[in-house]
Amino acid sequence: MSHSLPLVISAPEPRTLDLIFTPPQLARFRAKYRIVETTPEDVAALPADVLAEARYIVGQPPIAPEVLERMKALRCVFNVESNLINNMPYETLFVRGIHVVTTGLVFAEPVAELGLAMALNLARGIVDADLAFRQGKELWGGDGNKTARLLSGADVGIIGFGDLGRALNRLLSAFRTRTKVFDPWLPPSILIENGVESTTLDTVLSESDFVFVVASVTSENQGFLGADAFAKMRRGAAFILLSRAGVVDFPALMDAVRSGHIVAASDVFPDEPLAKDHPVRALPGFLRSAHRAGALDIAFKRMGDMVLEDMDLIDRGLPPMRSKRAERETVSRMRSKPVDKN
Repeated sequence: MSHSLPLVISAPEPRTLDLIFTPPQLARFRAKYRIVETTPEDVAALPADVLAEARYIVGQPPIAPEVLERMKALRCVFNVESNLINNMPYETLFVRGIHVVTTGLVFAEPVAELGLAMALNLARGIVDADLAFRQGKELWGGDGNKTARLLSGADVGIIGFGDLGRALNRLLSAFRTRTKVFDPWLPPSILIENGVESTTLDTVLSESDFVFVVASVTSENQGFLGADAFAKMRRGAAFILLSRAGVVDFPALMDAVRSGHIVAASDVFPDEPLAKDHPVRALPGFLRSAHRAGALDIAFKRMGDMVLEDMDLIDRGLPPMRSKRAERETVSRMRSKPVDKN
């Protein structure tokens, strides 16, 4: 293989190249680049010439400052896990003009769709009605709708308004919801342009029939939704957690559901996989999903498109445009834990 090809260090765990690329994409990737495959932990031990020549990293391996110093040709880190963690000297990367990008946009629509499904289920009791039917205990007609409500025209609150929040808002627009958003990282004009009302966290919690949590975990907001927050919610309101469990005091959330004050759904949990005896497994009024909202093959394959297109742009002296660039002011605040499984 010609050593004139740009060198890529591939350490995409927990992803794999076969997961994020279709066979034709992977063939193109291998034809255009010299690929050194390794594990995140072994990147630092790669030969000096490999580190010196690497133009791209696919993955989110830990990079110590002294290792980065040896990577003279590095142009971009493609984070295909998509949750930024503070394991590399971001400030130095920015000073050197090295891009750090994530492919998390691919998950926005799949997660938003599952969030919508969860909201509809909490509104109409679909899962519980199905289970009752299977047991011969179904309630017919109005008898089965004692707690049912409409999502259409409802008061909706969204906490966080990044890619996922915007994808969710697009889906909700068909339901003519009155949507309020709390996102301290965005100016009100961006929210207004998306047809939602910019407001406070207290207002989102106290004036919503459905509250969607799609905020990233940062150094400032870990566990910020606790007992006080749930107490402010309307009785019977639905709380749907889609981003990361770290933003929620999970025992307090379970207490709020257990008391009957709210109902809830979550695709994420404090520890994954969850212990078999965790009390949330048997909690009535709580809809559970095993961190599967975004894990669709079509989403993973879109990552491959993003990586190849952005590499092509950078190869031609242009900035990446498909992936989302990490920002100097916020990247070091991220506190997401890496996922354990695809």
